[in-house]
Amino acid sequence: MMYIASALAAIIPMFIYLMLIWKFDRYDREPFGSLLKNFFWGAIGAIIITIIASGTLSNLFSLIITDIKSLNRIETILIAPFVEEITKGLFLFITITSKKFDNITDGIVYGGAIGLGFGMTENFLYFISYSASFNDWVFIVLIRTLFSSVMHCMSTATLGAFLGYAKFKGTFYKAVFPFLGLAVAMFIHFTWNFSVSSELTAGIGLMFILFTLILFISVFAASIASERKIIYQELLEEVDRGLIPFDHLFILNSSKRNALGWVDENIRKLYIKAATKLAFRKMQLKNSTGSYKIFYAKDVEFYRNYIGNLLALRQASAPWIDHET
Repeated sequence: MMYIASALAAIIPMFIYLMLIWKFDRYDREPFGSLLKNFFWGAIGAIIITIIASGTLSNLFSLIITDIKSLNRIETILIAPFVEEITKGLFLFITITSKKFDNITDGIVYGGAIGLGFGMTENFLYFISYSASFNDWVFIVLIRTLFSSVMHCMSTATLGAFLGYAKFKGTFYKAVFPFLGLAVAMFIHFTWNFSVSSELTAGIGLMFILFTLILFISVFAASIASERKIIYQELLEEVDRGLIPFDHLFILNSSKRNALGWVDENIRKLYIKAATKLAFRKMQLKNSTGSYKIFYAKDVEFYRNYIGNLLALRQASAPWIDHET
């Protein structure tokens, strides 16, 4: 029963967190299948490599440090942040190569998914290892679910945010920001592990995580607001081209787009998705080169034609809708 309870306590909260992050990306939500790939990399791939790499480094340190207590402290404070943030982040460097990876928001979502996957497996291992009594088990479940797993999510999401920001920037950003993001992720992890390694500093660790969480949510919200601005700016050009009606511009970049009645309900969801994709592909086209630029140019034309056909069909089947809208 303890194994079943530990598995449920590890899995359920992390999937709730995962769904919250995915849902918060309201304008250009990532395919859930892609999100799960990153989640399971954290849960399986990163865990396996971490065990191997951490064990190797611990053995090397044990050659010069014989005190078990000191060695455990080094493993927790130094080895864990260094190894775990690298292994979690490895898959992000594959994810960002996707032509559909857009910006900071995508980096936060995918990085957060990896961190939550890692936290899920690590939590299960902790839950079954520290369950001498029911009270001890409940305590470790609460601490790791509310704080340690959130730390894993935020640290890897931070690296993702740096990678997302640098993707469509110049060479300097592409060269520097991955290392800067990884360093910040390690710092978050190091600070948490260091603070909770002693009862004297545990309170500071809790305050640090809460502060980091507020900062994380603020950056996430700012990134979502930036997406809204991108949709407005890029679709404004499509209004000038006569593709998108002017009154739709202020709906497509707001929560009003989920309301009924402003466009034919038979095409609303398709129209929203296509218009959003068009806006982001135009942004990507302006900031890309080589094969990426060719891909985005083709996508821009595809979505323009697709939207034109949708609205033409709507007009032909219900010519009164513009007046009603």
